Amino acid sequence: MIRSTQAILLAGTALAAPAALAQDTIELGTIIVSGGLTPLPAERSGAAVEQLDGAEVATSDTTLTDALDRLPGVNAVHNGGLGAQTTLQLRGLPARYVGVRINGIDVADPSGVQNQFDFGGLTGAGLGRIEVLKGSQSALYGSEAVGGLVDIETWRPRADGFSGSARAEAGRYETYSGALNLGYRSERGEVALTYGRIESEGFSARAGDGERDGFDQTMLTLYGEGEVSDTLTLGGTLIYRDREVEIDNLDRFGNILPAGTNITEETGLRGFAKLGTGPVEHELSYSVFDIERRDTSPGAFTTRFTGDRHEVSYLGSAELGARATLNFGVSHTEETFTAGATRGSQDTTAFNAEWQISPSDDLDLSIALRHDEDSDFGGKLTGRVAGVWRPAEDWAVRAVAGTGFRAPSLFERFSAFGDPTLQPEESESYELGVERRFAAGKIEATVFHIEIDDLIQFDTTAVACGSGSGCYAQVPGTTTSEGLELSGDYDINAHLRIFGAYTYTRARNAGQQLALTPKHDTVLGFEADFTQKLQGSLDIRHVAGVRPGDFAPAGNKVDDYTLVGAGLTRSLHDDVEAYVRVENLFDADYETAGGFNTPGRSTFVGLRAAF
Repeated sequence: MIRSTQAILLAGTALAAPAALAQDTIELGTIIVSGGLTPLPAERSGAAVEQLDGAEVATSDTTLTDALDRLPGVNAVHNGGLGAQTTLQLRGLPARYVGVRINGIDVADPSGVQNQFDFGGLTGAGLGRIEVLKGSQSALYGSEAVGGLVDIETWRPRADGFSGSARAEAGRYETYSGALNLGYRSERGEVALTYGRIESEGFSARAGDGERDGFDQTMLTLYGEGEVSDTLTLGGTLIYRDREVEIDNLDRFGNILPAGTNITEETGLRGFAKLGTGPVEHELSYSVFDIERRDTSPGAFTTRFTGDRHEVSYLGSAELGARATLNFGVSHTEETFTAGATRGSQDTTAFNAEWQISPSDDLDLSIALRHDEDSDFGGKLTGRVAGVWRPAEDWAVRAVAGTGFRAPSLFERFSAFGDPTLQPEESESYELGVERRFAAGKIEATVFHIEIDDLIQFDTTAVACGSGSGCYAQVPGTTTSEGLELSGDYDINAHLRIFGAYTYTRARNAGQQLALTPKHDTVLGFEADFTQKLQGSLDIRHVAGVRPGDFAPAGNKVDDYTLVGAGLTRSLHDDVEAYVRVENLFDADYETAGGFNTPGRSTFVGLRAAF
């Protein structure tokens, strides 16, 4: 289900667990984790942050991007079915401008053409809180976070003692999935283990093919933290994902190759220590992310890619009286990659600070600065100012202005088509939003404007790499994305809720609309309690004004489309429920990337239990 801006993690929507599944849950209030260097209450955040509940996503949608697609300003591009390459756009900007973190680990692929995360196959299994922070956020998160950040936390126990949940599901394309969450929580700490498995026979990713492209994936996460003393807390996390997807591939000359397989193994580790020393809180962490991708297609240009990232960071937080907090930190990151015989690496040291201040009861401000010093191309200073003003009860006005940058990827610098002299792209971002709350709902409106200069693109006339067919280069031009986001939800009565969102995006480069970015994206949905034990939902999404990519084949189906989804949930016991959902109810025939198929009408049935 769609979750409007800054929503509390709730139960009780159409495909979420019934109230009985959430017994003994402790309400922690609305806390925004990604909007600053340290978590802060939603009402004090100048930046608007969308939130989703992973447990809800797990039963409401096949993949996480299916749920993210219904948020304002968010759009996914799929190169096929389940497990195929899937990238996320924020406010019209492609995935290379979107940062992604899971349990505090940067999971962007250092071995890719661009430093970005592939959402293909990522489901809600094992996920807890998901936040989407939009606009240039480099002052908080460094490179890539020009369009924004997706911050994911895996499942955690919500009640003291031992608890957990299990889910099994089956559906079209011979798709079978299961998930298990186990956890224990006490006053002094918690531990959580999640396991998810999904298999699907799938359908052909390439339009015009009849053969199936299957997919299977295993994902395992472990999280734990505990108080060693009244002032010291130690913790750590493990993330492991192993996936295999059959692909339709092309060789370096664009010729169709026999079907092959992409095998990807990702491992993330992070350990941290939190220490309280009177007025200052300290956190020291060390994280590792490692990825290996193998392409078994006959004649593949490169058969093996590897990338790894090591990061050590310190973050301090000091209360400066009752109305101000100073956050400050330093981090050092080392990245390496290989693509066949090609290798490259870079080191970055960053210093950042954020001053959170409340000049009055109705005004909160945040001022952030960050300096990134790269081992090769030097330093980059970015900043962000965010504020929220509450002129009257139930009203909030938010404003954010920030600068950002995207460093050239290791592939763009060191591959056979790279140029090691490339400099970072630079950006500016502005947004202004208004929120009005009611007893039974709320509405929000946000206007935004983003500009990106010093663009890095593949230039067929560039000769710096000596490839003879072009290189990545700094090219003239400015990318501009501007638009309007509207969203709202309202409880018609105790049994019926309506929600909706609309996004207008004008994203252009050199006078031309950016490919695969919708101008208009509209969502409307309903959630209803038919009886005490039966809930239902319906949502409609209409996308219009999409331009195919420059290399989309003739006859591609990138155009306007409408998707309808529906679902029913039936409580079988206090802690057991059965559900059914239908995606693409009217079997729309459409593409989000030219020449790549998308799922037709698909029905899924499942059973979920909590304990």
